[in-house]
Amino acid sequence: MQDIPLEGSENTSGEVTKKVTGMYMDWFLDYASYVILERAVPAIEDGLKPVQRRILHSMKELDDGRYNKVANIVGHTMQYHPHGDMSISDAMVQVGQKDLLIDMQGNWGNILTGDRAAASRYIEARLSKFALDVVFNPKITDWQLSYDGRKKEPINLPIMFPLLLAQGAEGIAVGLSTKVLPHNFNELIDASIKHLKGKRFTIYPDFPTSGIADISNYNDGLRGGKVRVRAKISQKDKNSLVISEIPFSTTTTTLIDSILKANDKGKIKIKKIEDNTASEVEILVHLPSNVSPDKTIDALYAFTNCEVSISPLGCVIEESNRPSFIGVSEMLRRSTDNTLRLLKLELEIQLRELQEQWHYASLERIFIENRIYRDIEEQETWPGVIEAIDVGLKPHTKHLKRAVTEDDITRLTEIRIKRISKFDIDKAQQKIDALEGDIAEKEHHLAHLVDYAVSYFERLKKTYGKGKERKTELRLFEDIEATKVVMRNTKLYVNKEEGFVGTSLRKDEYIADCADIDDVICFTKEGKLVVTKVDSKTFVGK
Repeated sequence: MQDIPLEGSENTSGEVTKKVTGMYMDWFLDYASYVILERAVPAIEDGLKPVQRRILHSMKELDDGRYNKVANIVGHTMQYHPHGDMSISDAMVQVGQKDLLIDMQGNWGNILTGDRAAASRYIEARLSKFALDVVFNPKITDWQLSYDGRKKEPINLPIMFPLLLAQGAEGIAVGLSTKVLPHNFNELIDASIKHLKGKRFTIYPDFPTSGIADISNYNDGLRGGKVRVRAKISQKDKNSLVISEIPFSTTTTTLIDSILKANDKGKIKIKKIEDNTASEVEILVHLPSNVSPDKTIDALYAFTNCEVSISPLGCVIEESNRPSFIGVSEMLRRSTDNTLRLLKLELEIQLRELQEQWHYASLERIFIENRIYRDIEEQETWPGVIEAIDVGLKPHTKHLKRAVTEDDITRLTEIRIKRISKFDIDKAQQKIDALEGDIAEKEHHLAHLVDYAVSYFERLKKTYGKGKERKTELRLFEDIEATKVVMRNTKLYVNKEEGFVGTSLRKDEYIADCADIDDVICFTKEGKLVVTKVDSKTFVGK
């Protein structure tokens, strides 16, 4: 067993205080760092946690256009993620339910009702067209070895879209947490375009559960901000209400439970509740004949989960592998700047590839059109062959963009006789002309990179933005005073002789109808003032 180094000091009473150092301190810091970096907090570059990134990478490796069993994807992901299959399948379901990166088949649960997804062996998935379009490009991806050194995995995926803000993120680590709220797909694209053009922009949350939100204190998603979200409640008739949208972070189950608890406590008065939720929310709240629907709506907001308060906290992992607290506007600016950088890298790679194609196509034409292949017929050694071709090419290569290498010449020797015999000079020139047009296009895009990025975002919006309109209505809320909307269905009594007030003193003097949130104000003959809450029996003084 390893010895634990201890530091000690003796005080005046003879007691010795021991301080644990070394191994325990290192282990705790290692654990804290691991949880922050590898599990709980997303990276600013691609907006993903490691498990999400590994799931998407595995799905790309398995991708053949057909659906795969989620259990199969989970097993494949375990090559990269050193944790249990349940943690991977749960993370995959959460990504799938955001309905952006994964095309789902089967029962993936319901974010409205809180119903869980079916077991991973019963549901299937494949990458969405959007994911295939914006998430992957191995040529501009930085790679690292997996945890066991057998495979390569991406350090970050080259995602050219503000994915973190579109999906949102939530996680609790050691000593810190993160809560980035989801935002609207189209509004994020519009904001990215404004940033590219040097214009100001503002973005606000948009929740998949719809609802109504007051974002007046959003604070750009930083610590100290708050978003109030309400259910959408309307009056169906004089004795019933219908809830058609619910607040983010709640489900129909938790919402109904909160209404029933408020009814049991006497804060609201309802007759019964019907839950008809399927693909859309529909909760019917039936009221007694003597209860005001308008007052009940306010009471539902005041005493149930029909209104919730959400505190955002924008914490991300930066390039230096350190957590950082930044606002959603800064997240979008960094994501857009990163997209611009990735688009530039992609264009530069495409340009180099086109230039190489043009270079070889030009060499091939020179080699065949000038019959240089005949110069090697009498050569008996490989160096002689290389030299003969090199000499034959030199008079015709002045217009090439780079020098001819031995690898170029070796590639020319691999051309088959059949291809030489069927070589068409006109078609070869058409191919070269087409390549020159493509090269000019890439060079133009690089010279006007911002315009190219704007066109890229506009294409994303046109291709994938349909059906992604804002769901959450933004509105300023008026504060509801709970004391004005609570149901006062309890009677308050006082025993002046003994100095007690309460709801259980039914044999004593009746004061008024009350609720358990009311204050009771008592004055004694000496002029003393006592304030207390309504309770079954409270001593306030004779």
